Amino acid sequence: MIEFKDVNKTYPNGVTALKNINLTIDQGEFVAIIGLSGAGKSTLIRCINRMHDINEGTLMVNGVDVGKLRGKQVRSFRRKIGMIFQSFNLVTRTSVINNVLISTVPDLAWWRKGLGLFPQEKKVDALEALDKVGILDKAYNRVDQLSGGQQQRVALARTIAQHPDIILADEPVASLDPVTAKVVMDDFKKINKETNMSILINIHHVELALEYADRVIGIRQGEIVYDGKSEEVSQEVLNQIYGSVENIPKADDPEEADI
Repeated sequence: MIEFKDVNKTYPNGVTALKNINLTIDQGEFVAIIGLSGAGKSTLIRCINRMHDINEGTLMVNGVDVGKLRGKQVRSFRRKIGMIFQSFNLVTRTSVINNVLISTVPDLAWWRKGLGLFPQEKKVDALEALDKVGILDKAYNRVDQLSGGQQQRVALARTIAQHPDIILADEPVASLDPVTAKVVMDDFKKINKETNMSILINIHHVELALEYADRVIGIRQGEIVYDGKSEEVSQEVLNQIYGSVENIPKADDPEEADI
């Protein structure tokens, strides 16, 4: 369970990204976070794994007060939270399976990682994760030989192999074409249903958010202005989130940087 209680976040430059956030997300929910660029979508999910610190309030994740974690406690905590980025964050000059394995054994000596000397059980885990996202046949290909959609599926497999409780995804399909984006979103939905992992996706495209998420959270200027079932999102709700019909992103609109 993730609980935000009166959470505020202001950056050193004075920009207030989150204002009095109160939010509870139960285990196994698939949640899409939508809103204008700069609304605070990325900040919201990045506070969950302590990529950003909050200034006020309390953020609890599975009973852990995230703000009180220090040093090794933060690193240990993050191992139960997978993070997927728009840019994939893969090592492109090595194999797909090595990219998945690197995240599964954080305490392994660096030279073992470099030489690919991973425990056999971890290799099995990695292959099973690649199978779940449909790219087992690419396990021994170099990452730079893969398409963008395949690379994002490698990133998802890498996260699955960690066996996290929560997956956070920051614009995971932003750089993909519409067809490939739907394939990747299908994988997210499948993993959510099969494993009961909580999945929170900061997503630009409203159509994908409504199609795949069970719950939608709308943010405007750092405040939650909608929190409810995806099927209950109306045009009036979207206008409240985006200000006007003209501001609602279309499927082929380019993404802009969020905070």
